Amino acid sequence: MRRRANIGIAVAAVALAVSVGACGKKKPPVARPMPPPGPTDTAPPAPPAPPRPVAEPIPVPPEPIRDDAIGSRSLDDLNRESPLKPVFYELDSAEVSSAGQQTLQDDAQVLKRFPTWQVTVEGHCDERGTAEYNLALGERRALAAKTYLVSLGVAADRVRTVSYGKEFPFDAGHDEAAWSRNRRAHFVITAK
Repeated sequence: MRRRANIGIAVAAVALAVSVGACGKKKPPVARPMPPPGPTDTAPPAPPAPPRPVAEPIPVPPEPIRDDAIGSRSLDDLNRESPLKPVFYELDSAEVSSAGQQTLQDDAQVLKRFPTWQVTVEGHCDERGTAEYNLALGERRALAAKTYLVSLGVAADRVRTVSYGKEFPFDAGHDEAAWSRNRRAHFVITAK
């Protein structure tokens, strides 16, 4: 019996040893060094080329127009040889005729070429009629010219109006030829 007890103890000891060994910490695997790469016959593929930039035109604002023949002159010289032409009116009328419309279209082009210019439109009349009537008619003529310029794209704050009625005639004559030259909207450049 003793022998049986010794065998039982021996089996228990082996079982205990196996279980303790199984619960113990496992050793990490050993890393084996990789062999160096051998010579290869093919090169690795080249990376893709970067995308090409899209060539877009760079917007450049236009430079101010410099017209040495006109833009560099003094105000007195400009007004003496004015690039802005007057508009003429019929007797007792402030209506812009088709010829007057063409003149104002040309004047608007000049004003657009020189966007810093400011002008005064002077309304004039011939010597017939009262001073009060001619002042009112001159004002309507100046306003008609200004309104037409503004409708063509000239900024309203660049254009002033004034009426001189019959006070400052361009032609001192006392006939229809002189009177027709005096019924006008005249342009004076007041600032460059």
